[in-house]
Amino acid sequence: MPAKSEKQRKLMGAALAYKRGESSTSSEEIRKVANSMTEKELEDFASKSNKEKKK
Repeated sequence: MPAKSEKQRKLMGAALAYKRGESSTSSEEIRKVANSMTEKELEDFASKSNKEKKK
């Protein structure tokens, strides 16, 4: 399920980067999101929907 807004997508992308160890600096919110979701869930939310890709 892709994120509904660009802001959500950016948050999930930042959380995914943190979870993968690609980003060491992050806010408490990003750490909380990263720890509460699996990597697959974060990937799904951070991706664009097919509808948005066609634009």
